[in-house]
Amino acid sequence: MVRIAQKDDDLVDAGAALKLGATSAPDDSAPEQVEMPLPSDLRTAFEGGLFLLALLAALYATREIVLPVVLAFVLRLVLQPAVRLLERLRVPGVLSALMLIAILLGAVVTLGTALYGPAASWAAKLPEGIPRLQEHLRFLRAPIEAVHNFLQLAEGYVTGQPQPAGSGTQPATDGSVWIALFAGSRTLVAGLLEMVLVLFFLLIAGDTFLRRLVEILPRFSDKRQAIEMLLHIEQDISAYLVTVTIMNACVGLATALVMWLCGVGDPILWGAVAFLLNYIPILGPMLGIVIFALAGLLTSQTFWLALLPAVLYLAIHLVEGETITPMLLSRRFTLNPVLVVLSLIFWYWMWGALGAILAVPMLAVTKIICDRIQMLAAVGHFLEG
Repeated sequence: MVRIAQKDDDLVDAGAALKLGATSAPDDSAPEQVEMPLPSDLRTAFEGGLFLLALLAALYATREIVLPVVLAFVLRLVLQPAVRLLERLRVPGVLSALMLIAILLGAVVTLGTALYGPAASWAAKLPEGIPRLQEHLRFLRAPIEAVHNFLQLAEGYVTGQPQPAGSGTQPATDGSVWIALFAGSRTLVAGLLEMVLVLFFLLIAGDTFLRRLVEILPRFSDKRQAIEMLLHIEQDISAYLVTVTIMNACVGLATALVMWLCGVGDPILWGAVAFLLNYIPILGPMLGIVIFALAGLLTSQTFWLALLPAVLYLAIHLVEGETITPMLLSRRFTLNPVLVVLSLIFWYWMWGALGAILAVPMLAVTKIICDRIQMLAAVGHFLEG
């Protein structure tokens, strides 16, 4: 009995010690803490920051060349499941690459052809719908004019000069508009050809880059780490892009059905718009709400019914973006939403709309690499959601 009582007293003392934060023997069942060293040498951190700034400046200066290459690598990850399937079917590499690229370009051309007619009809109806839009939004006229007058007055005080009405840049002439359109189309065609060429050789190369990287690494541990890292990037990013594409297609179908039920018209056009905008997290759906609200205001006579398409689109986005997609992707990786928004803004400034679409995959690749390199583990932990 004395021994039992003594054991009880020891248990009580141990419990009290744990509550008071006293040190005790480590528990084997507790999760092991991953060491995340921070750079102690300021010179090393300063040189790393300079290298990062130089790299970003180079990416901005060479965006017309680098962007199609990055897009080709991302499309290669999307097409990776189809490549594996064709390999199991004993299809030659060149033939499978040509087939996949033809299917991809055919889908793009078909989608563009199907959307050209509805988009042109809406552009033709836009001047007729402007009076209806002004009638719906007439309650905003006074606040907008007040803000406009205040900004003009503030600008006059800052510059010391009055701001005459109608001042600003002169409208572009017809010749300058056609020159700008020609330059933009030429850049688009050149980037598309570069992307197709790089994608074709990436599909043919297969795992050549991985094998060459493993061969040049000196130690076995480095070889294993490189293989694990690259395979993890390929699997996670491919699963992310395929999952997002499937969910975006579902969002597009649901949006097309909603727009048809609301009587807006051209459901294929609005489904495609929702499908494309959903590739840009957070900012894309916000822009979609504005677009669908304007479409409703242009077609509906009643103000509250005009907002119904935007409200239903928001409901679809909340179900998909806040419930289904996070549940499907949570096992792969989670990212800090604040850093996701900052990444979207930054890469949109760097590379435009395609940069915003590629922002999340590039951020996810950065996190996967940092998680598997000990000296960058702190950065990976900071990126985690």
